[in-house]
Amino acid sequence: MKRIAYFQFENSDFDQLLKMSQKLWKDFDKAQLENLLKQTTQSEKYNILIAKDPKGKCVGFSIFSIRTDYVEGAEKSPTGYLEGIFVEAEFRKMGMAKEFLRIGEFWCKEKGCTQIGSDTWLNDKESREFHKRVGFWEEEEVVHFLKNLK
Repeated sequence: MKRIAYFQFENSDFDQLLKMSQKLWKDFDKAQLENLLKQTTQSEKYNILIAKDPKGKCVGFSIFSIRTDYVEGAEKSPTGYLEGIFVEAEFRKMGMAKEFLRIGEFWCKEKGCTQIGSDTWLNDKESREFHKRVGFWEEEEVVHFLKNLK
């Protein structure tokens, strides 16, 4: 079994975090994603965890936040939020995502949260099943609309 260690994000992890993030959030172009990650890594409302193999290569990450705005179905504020979680394919089915959740949930509790939210796309069956397996329930389904004003 491959031994994995979990660490708080450090700036030296940024390039590997960006590469993994591109695999998770495929709809973002690289520059847009890079900008969002830079903002995230510089904010104290986020907790970024990095998993590394014995050689020091990043093989997964998770991003948790504390939200004080509305979170669908949440009973009170603040609410923890799983912004993203990713594990490289060859390291899946080893319990890494559950360990990310355990650490992230503890952080959210320390910040005064009693619930944690998350989201995914309606058609992302793999992500929806993952969320259910680790104890989330579906709160609601939403379709967003946009119209150009002339």
